[in-house]
Amino acid sequence: MANTSLRGTRLGATSYENDSRVVIVDRVFVAYSCPKGHETTVPYSAEAEEIPYEWECRCGANAHRTDVEAPEAKEAKVGRTHWDMLLERRTINDLEDLLSERLDLLAAQRAPQRARKSA
Repeated sequence: MANTSLRGTRLGATSYENDSRVVIVDRVFVAYSCPKGHETTVPYSAEAEEIPYEWECRCGANAHRTDVEAPEAKEAKVGRTHWDMLLERRTINDLEDLLSERLDLLAAQRAPQRARKSA
């Protein structure tokens, strides 16, 4: 082996990097408080565009920021059901016509089967 190899070290066991050329970014510390009285401080970059209003506390509850007021609640998007989407494409009369056609078709398919069973 070459003389430049590191003897007696394990791969990944120790980092040989140093912090000589590392520039630490300015930080902003944001305090969160949960309903159970826990206080949590989270560091963010000073350049962060959006800092969340809620943070999950260590107890599992939602903690809220103490330095700002709650944002306005956004309108919840109402989910469309399959029935709603169907009514966008067809009218009730069309659906009743389709249902009667399918029931007639099923009755016609079952008639020969019933005739065979009774014979």
